[in-house]
Amino acid sequence: MVKGRVLVIAGSDCSGGAGLEADQKVLAAHGCYAMTATTALTAQNTTGVKGIHVIPAAFVEQQIEACIEDVGVDVIKTGMLAAAETIDMIARQVAKHGITSLVVDPVMVSTSGAQLLPREAIRELSMHLLPRATVLTPNIPEAILILSENGDSALAEKKICSVSDVEFIGRRIQALGPEWVLVKGGHLPFRADMSVAETEHEKHVVVDLLVGPEGKVFRVQSPYQPSTSTHGTGCSLASAIAAGLAKGIDVPAAVHSACRYIEAGIRSAPKLGKGNGPLDHFHSIQSLPFAPGYFIEYLLQRPDVKDVWETFVYHPFVMALGDGTLPLESFKGYIVQDYLYLVHFSRANALAAYKSKDIESIRRANKIVGYIIHEMQLHVNYCKQFGISEEEIQATEEKQACTAYTRYVLDVGQSEDWLALQMALAPCLLGYGAVAQMLHSHRLTRTKDNIYWPWIQNYVAEDYTSAVRLGSELLEKHMRLQSPSRVEELIKIFIHGTKMETGFWEMFPYK
Repeated sequence: MVKGRVLVIAGSDCSGGAGLEADQKVLAAHGCYAMTATTALTAQNTTGVKGIHVIPAAFVEQQIEACIEDVGVDVIKTGMLAAAETIDMIARQVAKHGITSLVVDPVMVSTSGAQLLPREAIRELSMHLLPRATVLTPNIPEAILILSENGDSALAEKKICSVSDVEFIGRRIQALGPEWVLVKGGHLPFRADMSVAETEHEKHVVVDLLVGPEGKVFRVQSPYQPSTSTHGTGCSLASAIAAGLAKGIDVPAAVHSACRYIEAGIRSAPKLGKGNGPLDHFHSIQSLPFAPGYFIEYLLQRPDVKDVWETFVYHPFVMALGDGTLPLESFKGYIVQDYLYLVHFSRANALAAYKSKDIESIRRANKIVGYIIHEMQLHVNYCKQFGISEEEIQATEEKQACTAYTRYVLDVGQSEDWLALQMALAPCLLGYGAVAQMLHSHRLTRTKDNIYWPWIQNYVAEDYTSAVRLGSELLEKHMRLQSPSRVEELIKIFIHGTKMETGFWEMFPYK
């Protein structure tokens, strides 16, 4: 069964920093599938809430039913619930569908101070939803308000002087029914000695305190950040916890991970808006510049690759092969050097098999070696037509361009990883296929009386195109797993290898 399906029941924030919009960003950043049931539409931005339009509970219920009956739900996370009847309805839905993982963010007042839940609805929240909550995530003002509305006003008015006081508050709220209570400490930073800070200068650490069953208590300490980028922190934290639970992480680990996620989101915030700005919800997400399965297409269209690639594919040596004007002595010299090159190309592919971690990659590397051996035999047959024996080929000294290129490929293979070696091999594997396809269809290519036409046909034949396909599939499979910076490093290897391929064409005169 698919995991990571989270249904968020909350209000919408048109400015994108809080509410459903923030929830969906958080869940996407954690690799979960987000669904939404909208309880209210708000007109708000970083400076405050301008208006609220409450969605009727009956329609919110339709949204919930539509998601659960089709996609299914692993975790429900609630935020701004807006009305008492909505709270009652959600409690019924949770019971009806046997939801066992519920994260409740008791959104009551926005960061800018707007009332988001009527006071009379807080009692409904305590009676109907808190007892079903897996995790309740109040900040300290919300925790005090919950206790006050449940007749614990004396305790609610007690001054908080230590972390122990925060834990005591969490325990009293836990007595209302939640399995776990996370009392968020952003509103009450501590000094380094863990006493409550009185001035901005004294603020040193934020403590989020998690209390759970059987007396369990966990602290998550984060450095205090004097930032105004706190819009939607509560929504985002609760959704991050929900994401962890949806992926099978236990509550303490999910809470710890979520707190670290929020701390980093504040630290790397984009500084948007004139008031309390949003977090950076995607601080740990790296986007590849190509879609899965389209790396090679992206590679060959890049400006830093395109010109180098076209210089190689449309080199005058290549075009002279196509129209049959290449001097025969140049072709003889080239075909011998290419045979010598293929010896080392085989070594490099054998090294790739050795560096592989799975049997499929090993099989493919060995299959490519088989194609190379077949190609070498075609070179031998070619040379026989010119009166050059295989012994003479093997006794020929490598030219500098051949030695430089082959040793570069082998050095990459020795000093770097398997994928780097594949990128060093790629200009040859992909390039000869591209050259042959281009010449095969080029209007100036001669097919009759062109002694080089069989050479072109060799590289459009099924055995070679199959080798290109295998190599391309390997690259596509593994490139999508790399970081953007690693992609850039690998492309540099490809560019250098392509330049060395061009140098191979230039060993002999082409006029």
